[in-house]
Amino acid sequence: MLPQEIIRRKRDGHALTEDEIAFTVHGIAEGGFSEAQISAFAMAVFFQGMTAAERVGFTRAMTHSGRVLSWDDHALGGPVLDKHSTGGVGDKVSLMLAPIVAACGGVVPMISGRGLGHTGGTLDKMAAIPGYACDPDIETFQRVVREVGCAIIGQTSDLAPADRRLYAVRDVTATVESIPLIAASILSKKFAAGLQGLAMDVKTGSGAFMADPAGARELAETLVSIGAGAELPITALITDMDSVLGTTAGHSLEVIEAVDYLTGRGARDARLHDVTIALAAEMLLLGKLVRDIDDGRDEAQRALESGCAADAFGRMVAALGGPADFLERAESYLPAAPVVKPVVARRSGFVVAMNTRDIGLELIDLGGGRRHTSDAIDPAVGFSRFVQAGAKIAKGDTLALVHAANDAAANAAVAVLGRILHIDDGAPPARPVVAARIAAEDAG
Repeated sequence: MLPQEIIRRKRDGHALTEDEIAFTVHGIAEGGFSEAQISAFAMAVFFQGMTAAERVGFTRAMTHSGRVLSWDDHALGGPVLDKHSTGGVGDKVSLMLAPIVAACGGVVPMISGRGLGHTGGTLDKMAAIPGYACDPDIETFQRVVREVGCAIIGQTSDLAPADRRLYAVRDVTATVESIPLIAASILSKKFAAGLQGLAMDVKTGSGAFMADPAGARELAETLVSIGAGAELPITALITDMDSVLGTTAGHSLEVIEAVDYLTGRGARDARLHDVTIALAAEMLLLGKLVRDIDDGRDEAQRALESGCAADAFGRMVAALGGPADFLERAESYLPAAPVVKPVVARRSGFVVAMNTRDIGLELIDLGGGRRHTSDAIDPAVGFSRFVQAGAKIAKGDTLALVHAANDAAANAAVAVLGRILHIDDGAPPARPVVAARIAAEDAG
């Protein structure tokens, strides 16, 4: 087989055979496909899609392109569970969710990704913590999971290596918003982690890859149905990404918000809290650790209020090489931007909307994201103290703070955010942060 012939067949709308899919995935993982050919293949799938059989076959091949973990030999003491988000701006939920579920008796081996397109990546946030090993060897990963109950790491070279290479190419070739590629990318990593249950957070709105609710629902149903076919229970929540999630966007700033959330040192943003607790409840239910969703919410809240979740996060950070006193001194360990400037409201009224995707793109312009796969991220830059949509504000109030490397970058970002955050006389209609729940019986 030739890579260019497989690309041609997919470009022309043909369904690939199991052998062609296996050849393609092997070529992506082992170097038989050049970066240009991977880009062309991704673009062909973007436009032509995949059949249900292709999606299952592609996901399975991606999973088995490397090592598949088995936890059978490890006395974990709880079900192996995880969560994945399709990506958003200010989405730091994983940082709180993994330790909350671990504190409730779940085991969370979370394999996360770096930033993709305009969205921030969980792994980039954890990489802002000095000493934290984002890419430990498998034995260290398993040890930390056994000892702490959770570990957040990136893909190692032997876990779904085909996805590792494809993921990086999609980020810089405008092929992120493809349901087959998203589903295979997410699920190949999760299947390789040896899970017993997975909660999916599928975003919709201006800051989501699936901005259209119909597209978000299609993706959610695809993920749940692939999971059913692979005998991995998956439940998906469709959640709102028309506003920044929480009050920060930017890696160090989001880590600080997550630590404050876990420790209770700051007020918890209502939307961020609702998403976190809803996903925690789903994970606990998937793991049969609670009777129902309400019980799951109560258990998650108790783990948070008791300090057990914060303790699990601190122990995870220390076990993976970070500071032992990170919970107590997070701000002193994380890099801070030298320039901080406010975005000031030019009129009174209500914040009726924000183009969240543009906020994510502006974060990239500040240096907090990647234009090319080789770009380094500045973890110090970003935005904090975001006023949420629906808030009533007066002229002169601060709508957000810009954290930048220099005055010019700060001034440019202030001007952009001043245009992105829309103020009007009337309050916008309230919209729930969790819009829908899709389980196996709903996906068909």
